[in-house]
Amino acid sequence: MKKDDYQILSRRKTLALFRAVGSAIIVVGCTPRKSRSTQAQSSVAVPASSLANNTLSACVVTPEQTEGPYFVDEKLNRSDIRSDPADGSVKDGVPLQLTLRVSQIGNTGCAPRAGAIVDIWHCDALGVYSDVTDSGFSTVGKKFLRGYQVTDANGTVQFTTIFPGWYEGRTVHIHFKVRTNAPSAQSYEFTSQLYFDDSMTNRVHTQKPYTSKGQRNLKNAGDGIFQDGGEQMLLKLTKTSLGYAATFDIGLQMA
Repeated sequence: MKKDDYQILSRRKTLALFRAVGSAIIVVGCTPRKSRSTQAQSSVAVPASSLANNTLSACVVTPEQTEGPYFVDEKLNRSDIRSDPADGSVKDGVPLQLTLRVSQIGNTGCAPRAGAIVDIWHCDALGVYSDVTDSGFSTVGKKFLRGYQVTDANGTVQFTTIFPGWYEGRTVHIHFKVRTNAPSAQSYEFTSQLYFDDSMTNRVHTQKPYTSKGQRNLKNAGDGIFQDGGEQMLLKLTKTSLGYAATFDIGLQMA
Protein backbone atom coordinates (compact mmCIF):
# COMPACT_ATOMS: atom_id res chain seq x y z
CA MET A 1 0.00 0.00 0.00
CA LYS A 2 1.39 3.38 -0.86
CA LYS A 3 1.91 6.09 1.67
CA ASP A 4 -0.52 9.00 1.37
CA ASP A 5 0.91 11.93 -0.56
CA TYR A 6 0.49 15.16 1.36
CA GLN A 7 1.57 18.78 1.45
CA ILE A 8 1.89 20.19 4.97
CA LEU A 9 1.49 23.86 5.87
CA SER A 10 4.90 25.28 6.72
CA ARG A 11 5.62 26.25 10.30
CA ARG A 12 6.57 29.76 9.22
CA LYS A 13 3.20 30.32 7.51
CA THR A 14 1.36 28.90 10.48
CA LEU A 15 3.16 31.21 12.90
CA ALA A 16 2.10 34.15 10.74
CA LEU A 17 -1.50 33.08 11.26
CA PHE A 18 -1.04 33.06 15.03
CA ARG A 19 -0.65 36.84 15.03
CA ALA A 20 -4.13 37.18 13.54
CA VAL A 21 -5.94 34.92 15.97
CA GLY A 22 -3.93 35.21 19.20
CA SER A 23 -2.43 32.40 21.24
CA ALA A 24 -2.76 29.17 19.29
CA ILE A 25 -1.54 25.64 18.77
CA ILE A 26 -1.01 23.94 15.43
CA VAL A 27 -3.29 21.38 13.91
CA VAL A 28 -2.70 20.11 10.43
CA GLY A 29 -4.99 19.75 7.48
CA CYS A 30 -4.76 16.61 5.40
CA THR A 31 -3.78 18.01 2.03
CA PRO A 32 -3.10 15.47 -0.71
CA ARG A 33 -2.85 16.45 -4.36
CA LYS A 34 -5.44 17.06 -7.09
CA SER A 35 -7.28 19.98 -5.51
CA ARG A 36 -10.72 21.12 -6.53
CA SER A 37 -10.51 24.26 -4.42
CA THR A 38 -9.16 27.63 -5.51
CA GLN A 39 -7.64 28.95 -2.28
CA ALA A 40 -4.72 27.95 -0.11
CA GLN A 41 -5.45 26.30 3.22
CA SER A 42 -4.03 26.70 6.68
CA SER A 43 -4.99 25.36 10.04
CA VAL A 44 -4.57 26.56 13.59
CA ALA A 45 -6.31 25.77 16.84
CA VAL A 46 -7.41 28.42 19.33
CA PRO A 47 -8.02 27.61 23.00
CA ALA A 48 -11.74 27.75 23.74
CA SER A 49 -11.15 30.23 26.57
CA SER A 50 -9.93 32.82 24.06
CA LEU A 51 -13.29 32.90 22.26
CA ALA A 52 -16.06 34.40 24.33
CA ASN A 53 -18.93 32.65 22.56
CA ASN A 54 -17.11 29.44 21.69
CA THR A 55 -19.26 26.54 22.85
CA LEU A 56 -18.14 23.96 20.29
CA SER A 57 -14.85 24.30 18.56
CA ALA A 58 -11.15 24.23 19.35
CA CYS A 59 -10.00 24.45 15.72
CA VAL A 60 -9.89 27.46 13.38
CA VAL A 61 -9.22 26.64 9.75
CA THR A 62 -9.26 28.08 6.26
CA PRO A 63 -10.10 26.08 3.10
CA GLU A 64 -7.68 23.58 1.68
CA GLN A 65 -6.48 23.19 -1.83
CA THR A 66 -6.11 19.46 -2.16
CA GLU A 67 -7.70 16.14 -1.26
CA GLY A 68 -6.40 12.65 -0.45
CA PRO A 69 -5.65 9.92 -2.96
CA TYR A 70 -8.48 7.77 -1.60
CA PHE A 71 -11.26 10.34 -1.45
CA VAL A 72 -14.15 9.46 -3.76
CA ASP A 73 -17.17 11.75 -3.87
CA GLU A 74 -19.72 8.94 -3.68
CA LYS A 75 -22.56 11.25 -2.58
CA LEU A 76 -23.72 8.62 -0.10
CA ASN A 77 -25.92 10.47 2.38
CA ARG A 78 -25.95 8.06 5.29
CA SER A 79 -25.03 7.81 8.94
CA ASP A 80 -24.10 4.13 9.11
CA ILE A 81 -21.22 3.70 6.65
CA ARG A 82 -20.34 0.07 7.43
CA SER A 83 -22.31 -1.51 4.61
CA ASP A 84 -21.66 -1.79 0.88
CA PRO A 85 -24.75 -0.56 -1.01
CA ALA A 86 -23.84 -2.81 -3.93
CA ASP A 87 -24.54 -6.08 -2.10
CA GLY A 88 -25.61 -5.16 1.43
CA SER A 89 -22.54 -6.73 3.04
CA VAL A 90 -21.36 -5.14 6.30
CA LYS A 91 -17.73 -4.61 7.22
CA ASP A 92 -16.69 -6.46 10.34
CA GLY A 93 -14.82 -4.65 13.11
CA VAL A 94 -15.17 -3.01 16.51
CA PRO A 95 -18.10 -0.53 16.29
CA LEU A 96 -17.28 3.18 16.55
CA GLN A 97 -19.87 5.90 17.01
CA LEU A 98 -18.29 9.15 15.77
CA THR A 99 -19.87 12.56 16.40
CA LEU A 100 -18.44 15.65 14.70
CA ARG A 101 -19.52 19.14 15.73
CA VAL A 102 -18.80 21.89 13.21
CA SER A 103 -18.79 25.58 14.08
CA GLN A 104 -17.82 28.79 12.33
CA ILE A 105 -15.43 31.28 13.91
CA GLY A 106 -16.37 34.95 13.69
CA ASN A 107 -15.20 38.18 15.28
CA THR A 108 -17.29 37.55 18.38
CA GLY A 109 -16.59 33.85 18.77
CA CYS A 110 -17.96 30.52 17.62
CA ALA A 111 -21.41 29.60 16.30
CA PRO A 112 -22.73 26.21 15.12
CA ARG A 113 -22.45 25.79 11.34
CA ALA A 114 -25.65 24.26 10.02
CA GLY A 115 -25.90 22.85 6.51
CA ALA A 116 -22.25 21.84 6.10
CA ILE A 117 -21.51 18.61 4.25
CA VAL A 118 -19.22 16.32 6.24
CA ASP A 119 -17.68 13.27 4.55
CA ILE A 120 -15.69 10.59 6.31
CA TRP A 121 -13.80 7.68 4.78
CA HIS A 122 -11.23 5.18 6.01
CA CYS A 123 -9.86 1.70 5.43
CA ASP A 124 -11.42 -1.50 6.75
CA ALA A 125 -10.00 -3.79 9.42
CA LEU A 126 -7.50 -5.20 6.92
CA GLY A 127 -6.30 -1.83 5.59
CA VAL A 128 -8.36 -1.75 2.39
CA TYR A 129 -10.24 1.28 1.01
CA SER A 130 -13.34 0.95 -1.14
CA ASP A 131 -13.80 2.08 -4.76
CA VAL A 132 -10.11 2.51 -5.58
CA THR A 133 -7.34 0.64 -7.32
CA ASP A 134 -4.06 0.19 -5.49
CA SER A 135 -0.98 -1.98 -5.94
CA GLY A 136 -2.37 -4.58 -3.55
CA PHE A 137 -6.08 -4.57 -4.38
CA SER A 138 -8.89 -3.26 -6.56
CA THR A 139 -12.24 -2.43 -4.97
CA VAL A 140 -13.77 -0.36 -7.77
CA GLY A 141 -17.55 -0.35 -7.42
CA LYS A 142 -17.48 -1.04 -3.68
CA LYS A 143 -18.55 1.78 -1.38
CA PHE A 144 -18.00 0.53 2.17
CA LEU A 145 -16.79 2.87 4.90
CA ARG A 146 -17.71 6.02 3.00
CA GLY A 147 -20.52 8.49 3.48
CA TYR A 148 -21.59 11.99 4.34
CA GLN A 149 -24.04 13.78 6.61
CA VAL A 150 -25.28 17.39 6.65
CA THR A 151 -24.83 19.25 9.91
CA ASP A 152 -28.00 20.05 11.84
CA ALA A 153 -28.88 23.31 13.62
CA ASN A 154 -26.29 22.48 16.28
CA GLY A 155 -23.57 21.88 13.69
CA THR A 156 -23.58 18.16 14.47
CA VAL A 157 -23.27 15.00 12.39
CA GLN A 158 -22.99 11.43 13.61
CA PHE A 159 -21.56 8.35 11.94
CA THR A 160 -21.63 4.67 12.81
CA THR A 161 -18.51 2.94 11.56
CA ILE A 162 -15.76 0.59 12.74
CA PHE A 163 -12.35 1.15 14.27
CA PRO A 164 -9.97 1.31 11.26
CA GLY A 165 -7.24 -1.18 10.50
CA TRP A 166 -3.74 -0.31 9.32
CA TYR A 167 -1.73 -0.35 6.12
CA GLU A 168 1.90 0.10 5.14
CA GLY A 169 3.39 3.54 5.74
CA ARG A 170 0.61 5.09 7.85
CA THR A 171 -0.60 5.09 11.40
CA VAL A 172 -4.27 4.33 12.02
CA HIS A 173 -6.52 7.23 11.00
CA ILE A 174 -9.88 8.44 9.68
CA HIS A 175 -10.17 11.02 6.91
CA PHE A 176 -12.83 13.72 6.98
CA LYS A 177 -13.82 16.59 4.73
CA VAL A 178 -16.09 19.55 5.53
CA ARG A 179 -17.70 21.44 2.67
CA THR A 180 -19.88 24.53 2.86
CA ASN A 181 -21.91 26.12 0.09
CA ALA A 182 -23.04 29.74 -0.03
CA PRO A 183 -25.20 31.04 -2.94
CA SER A 184 -23.55 34.48 -3.01
CA ALA A 185 -20.07 33.60 -1.78
CA GLN A 186 -17.28 31.14 -2.36
CA SER A 187 -17.69 27.59 -1.14
CA TYR A 188 -15.14 26.24 1.32
CA GLU A 189 -13.49 22.92 2.04
CA PHE A 190 -11.41 21.66 4.91
CA THR A 191 -9.84 18.22 4.91
CA SER A 192 -8.00 16.56 7.78
CA GLN A 193 -7.52 13.32 9.71
CA LEU A 194 -8.46 11.92 13.10
CA TYR A 195 -6.17 9.63 15.05
CA PHE A 196 -6.22 7.19 17.95
CA ASP A 197 -4.03 6.75 21.00
CA ASP A 198 -1.52 3.97 20.30
CA SER A 199 -2.49 2.03 23.41
CA MET A 200 -6.13 2.02 22.31
CA THR A 201 -5.21 0.83 18.83
CA ASN A 202 -3.05 -1.93 20.30
CA ARG A 203 -5.99 -3.09 22.41
CA VAL A 204 -8.50 -3.10 19.57
CA HIS A 205 -6.16 -4.75 17.09
CA THR A 206 -5.76 -7.81 19.30
CA GLN A 207 -9.31 -8.75 18.30
CA LYS A 208 -10.65 -10.35 15.15
CA PRO A 209 -10.69 -9.54 12.25
CA TYR A 210 -7.74 -7.19 12.88
CA THR A 211 -5.45 -10.04 13.97
CA SER A 212 -5.51 -11.61 10.52
CA LYS A 213 -3.65 -8.57 9.16
CA GLY A 214 -0.76 -9.06 11.55
CA GLN A 215 0.96 -6.55 13.80
CA ARG A 216 1.17 -3.01 12.48
CA ASN A 217 4.64 -1.71 11.73
CA LEU A 218 4.07 2.03 12.31
CA LYS A 219 2.72 3.92 15.30
CA ASN A 220 1.77 7.58 15.67
CA ALA A 221 5.24 8.92 16.43
CA GLY A 222 6.66 7.37 13.26
CA ASP A 223 4.01 8.81 10.93
CA GLY A 224 5.16 11.98 9.17
CA ILE A 225 1.60 13.27 8.83
CA PHE A 226 0.81 12.69 12.50
CA GLN A 227 3.99 14.51 13.54
CA ASP A 228 2.60 17.78 12.17
CA GLY A 229 -0.26 18.33 14.59
CA GLY A 230 -1.66 14.85 15.08
CA GLU A 231 -1.62 15.22 18.85
CA GLN A 232 -4.38 17.83 18.47
CA MET A 233 -6.43 15.47 16.28
CA LEU A 234 -6.54 12.51 18.66
CA LEU A 235 -9.98 11.10 19.37
CA LYS A 236 -10.89 10.55 23.01
CA LEU A 237 -12.80 7.28 23.04
CA THR A 238 -15.34 6.16 25.60
CA LYS A 239 -16.44 2.54 26.00
CA THR A 240 -20.02 1.66 25.01
CA SER A 241 -21.99 -1.56 25.23
CA LEU A 242 -21.11 -2.32 21.59
CA GLY A 243 -17.72 -0.73 21.10
CA TYR A 244 -16.53 2.86 21.40
CA ALA A 245 -17.79 6.41 20.93
CA ALA A 246 -16.01 9.72 20.35
CA THR A 247 -16.88 13.37 19.76
CA PHE A 248 -14.62 15.85 17.97
CA ASP A 249 -15.08 19.60 17.49
CA ILE A 250 -14.18 21.36 14.22
CA GLY A 251 -14.13 25.15 13.75
CA LEU A 252 -14.09 26.87 10.37
CA GLN A 253 -12.57 30.30 9.87
CA MET A 254 -14.10 31.26 6.56
CA ALA A 255 -13.00 34.86 6.13
